[in-house]
Amino acid sequence: MRVTDFKAAIFDLDGTLIRSNGVWSEIDRKFMGKRGLEVPADYYKAVSTKNFRTAAVYTKELFDLPDSVEDIMQEWQDMAVYEYTYLIGEVEGAGDYLRYLHGKGLKLGLATANSAALYAPVLKRLGVYELFDTFVTTEQVERGKGFPDVYELACENLGAAPENSIVFEDIIEGIRGAKLGGFKAAACLNEHYSADKEALIAESDMHFESYRELM
Repeated sequence: MRVTDFKAAIFDLDGTLIRSNGVWSEIDRKFMGKRGLEVPADYYKAVSTKNFRTAAVYTKELFDLPDSVEDIMQEWQDMAVYEYTYLIGEVEGAGDYLRYLHGKGLKLGLATANSAALYAPVLKRLGVYELFDTFVTTEQVERGKGFPDVYELACENLGAAPENSIVFEDIIEGIRGAKLGGFKAAACLNEHYSADKEALIAESDMHFESYRELM
């Protein structure tokens, strides 16, 4: 399977294009620690498929927090903005690969749970923002990344069909959601989801650790 044979490629952001998973783990630790709580072992995986608001609702209900959903969201964003704007780096070869696909004429889309306040500064700093033809977030669709909704919206915006598009994800729920929508799916393997490595390899159409493997 050659990615350059597709008309469109849709990319997740966190863990797929940028190395931000550890940042969110640290944000979770600080957020919980401030309230005298421990981060549950399955917490990051549980919120990884949710948009910002539904993750905040989940967190508020899980710990019976007095904070409003809006305050939780703002606290998370305040902690993340600096990291995304100045510090977080790319997955190896991601920028070069995006430029490669763009040069081959593929339409590029971003499908993320993050708001523009986070994805725009990191993509601009890495010099790839202008390569994307559409940006969509899980806030714009009914269901999260265990379903195809966000990828379908990106695909529609790109003027492509799922059978002519490929989705790049690092979580097994994202791979499954893409496959449900009739997309081909590429798994970006990383240490953060090592427990799902076998499933990611088995259920995706291709897998890699560095984008340099794909060029």
